[in-house]
Formats: sequence, structure tokens, C-alpha cells
Amino acid sequence: MQNESKASKNLLHSDAMQQIMAFGALIVLLIGFSIASPYFRTFDNFVGILLATAVNGVLALGATFVIINGGIDLSVGTVMTLSAVMSGVFITNLGLPIPVGIIGGLLTGTLAGFITGNMISRMKIPPFIATLGMLYIAKGLSLVISDLRPIYFNDTPMFRQMAMGSVLGDIIPGLRVPNAVLILFGAALVAHIILTRTILGRYTFALGSNEEATRLSGVNVAVWKTAVYTLAGFFSGLGGVLMAARLNSAQPALGAGYELDAIAAVVIGGTSLSGGEGSILGTIIGAFIISTLTNGLRILSVPQEWQIVVTGAIVILAVYLDILRRRR
Repeated sequence: MQNESKASKNLLHSDAMQQIMAFGALIVLLIGFSIASPYFRTFDNFVGILLATAVNGVLALGATFVIINGGIDLSVGTVMTLSAVMSGVFITNLGLPIPVGIIGGLLTGTLAGFITGNMISRMKIPPFIATLGMLYIAKGLSLVISDLRPIYFNDTPMFRQMAMGSVLGDIIPGLRVPNAVLILFGAALVAHIILTRTILGRYTFALGSNEEATRLSGVNVAVWKTAVYTLAGFFSGLGGVLMAARLNSAQPALGAGYELDAIAAVVIGGTSLSGGEGSILGTIIGAFIISTLTNGLRILSVPQEWQIVVTGAIVILAVYLDILRRRR
């Protein structure tokens, strides 16, 4: 009887229970907004929610690894912008093939993450300061390289089709789900495999749980911590490519604030800011909660400033619940 009681408590405080609670909150939001407004429950609006989640969800995947690792990354939004600008430079300004521009955007984000990881792991700069510095560097480079002007992809319509086209719609007429959504789910699957089935995933959890014990066990902490931030940079690059394709342009002034939404999605999804705990599924659910909340409040004509207030309150609540869970 006592063993059954302990098992129940362990289940209550497990990652699975956190995911169930987050998913339950998402269902409550969907039902509540559907009752409040008939416009919310239309197919086109649900597709809009999926599309709005695509970029933030991809950024949140990288942030998940960083936070589980026990760090923080404030630069994902501006690194995303820099990656989008570099894709525009390769495709529009230099006239290179679209695949080259996509790879250029991905490598830009990956390189930024690699540099950030080395600043943190080898130069011993605190993650908050290192990523704050990278935020400003990426923001400034985006403005300098683009000469303060958006870069458009009007001569390469296939680039926009990468995100806004619909492979599912071609297969199943009427099911016009943008490709960006499929890319999000594909990236989430890859991130889940990396986090749960690879040595990088195991060391990500180990470093977040107890970095000193991991170091004493013979693990090269600097190498694996750098790898975590490099992977996060790759996801920022992917987010930049998706954003550029979705808007059909690289907007050099865009990106500030996206890091907050990404971190919020990770925290709401049950990943602990203390490190050592988290999941990709929870992050995806958290990203959908933010998009659903924003969409529903907008349909109900709630002012944007109050939408931000509500999102902030939910993030605080999620962190507080995590603190209570750890105390128990």
C-alpha cells in the first residue's frame, strides 16, 4: 500500500503529469474561446493558430535544450533575424540558388550559437550576459548587412512556397495546412530524438542537474555545453528561414521579443528554469498555448497591451507551480 502511494506521488510530479496538465490547459483554452466566439472555431482560424506557432515553436525547441542545460538564451530572436537577412543576401542580392540561401541561413544561426556557447563554456561569461551581448551583435549586423532595408524575395516565389505552400493540400484537397507547420512538427520530432536518444541529450540533462558532478565523472563540460548552444543556434537559423519565407522578405528590424515568447513556451510546457527537467512535447504544447491565447484574446477584441499582461501572468504562474512541485 505504501509503495502504491509513493508510485502515485512520483507520477504526479513526473514530466508526464506536467505535459498532461499543460495539454489540459490548452484544451480548456480551445473550448473556452470556441464558446466565446464562433469565429474562433473556424478551420481558417485554427490554421492561423498553427501558422503563428510555427516560428515561435521552432525557436522554443532550441531554448528547451538551453534551459534544460541550466542556461538561458536571450539572443534567439535577433539571431533569427540575422539568419533571415543572410538568406536574403544569398538568394536575392547574390542571386544564388534557393537551397544555398537556406543553408546560409541555417549556418548563420549555427555559427552564432557556436560563438555564444564558447563564450559561456570557455570564457566563463555568464549565460545572461553572453546571450545579451549576442542579441545586440546580431541585431546590429542585421541592420548593417541589410543597409536598414528589407530584402524581398519577389523574384524567387518558390522560396515563399517552402513555408506557405501546402503539400497536404495537394494530396488531400481542402486540407490547406501550410508547410511551415509540417516543418515545425518535423523539427520537433528530430529535437525529441536528440534529447531522448542521443548522448547530447543525456549530457544536456546531466549538466542541468549537476554540472560539477558531471565534470567530476570525466565529461568534457565545455564541449557539450557549446554543442547545446550550437544546436539552439541551428533552430534559430531554421526559424529565420521560416520567417523570411512566410513574410516573403527579410525584415532587419524584426526579432526583438521573440526570445521572450520562446522562453515562455518552454516554461509553460513544464521545463524547469533550474535545469535538468523538460521535454520537447511540453514545449510544443506551451507554444500552442501562447498562440491560442493570443489569437483568442485578439478575436475577443482584448487590447494588445492586456494580451501581454495575461501572457506574463501565465508565465509567472507556470514558474510558481514548478517551484511548488520541487518543494513537495
